[in-house]
Amino acid sequence: MTLIHQYFDLTETQAQQFAALEVLYPEWNEKINLISRKDITNLEEHHLLHSLAVAKFIAFQPGTTVLDVGTGGGFPGIPLAVMFPDCQFTLIDSIGKKIRVAQDVAAQIGLTNVTCIQERAEDEKRQFDFVVSRAVMPLPDLVKLVRKNIHHRHKNAIPNGLITLKGGNVDGEIHPFRKTAEVTELETYFPTPWFKQKHLIFLPL
Repeated sequence: MTLIHQYFDLTETQAQQFAALEVLYPEWNEKINLISRKDITNLEEHHLLHSLAVAKFIAFQPGTTVLDVGTGGGFPGIPLAVMFPDCQFTLIDSIGKKIRVAQDVAAQIGLTNVTCIQERAEDEKRQFDFVVSRAVMPLPDLVKLVRKNIHHRHKNAIPNGLITLKGGNVDGEIHPFRKTAEVTELETYFPTPWFKQKHLIFLPL
């Protein structure tokens, strides 16, 4: 039984898609160094399951739109798109070769709810229900960049905003937002040693 199966109820399609990701990413990693060589063996826990912490925090309503800023090869956007096939995900990164990997991976596993674009966050003008990111930049900088991209009409159980995954001590980063930011320790979702000192930060915007 895989780690993802331990924590999520998957459809047959989702199970097949996650299994395919565990083949496709190591293949791509041989050509383009997306993930460090020693870390690719921990792909499921450190990248797929880590991305899915967002799915533990919120079950996106059908029709929700999500922007993944600095997606790299597709994290957290692609695992979330597998988990929420009725939502629309836009993945952006300034590095073209990484976006090509995300495009190829999404196409190979049959995701029709993902759009991958090479662009900088400051150039993305559209609005979405949520922005997600994984350790892209310090929180105050990220908030400045993406505040313009958050739609004011809500359709989910929590207000629209930014959901970001971070490691280490985040006290300094969240200090300017201490009245509104909600911090969740990921080991409450996934009680394994690797998830100690890993956090999900939600900031309504």
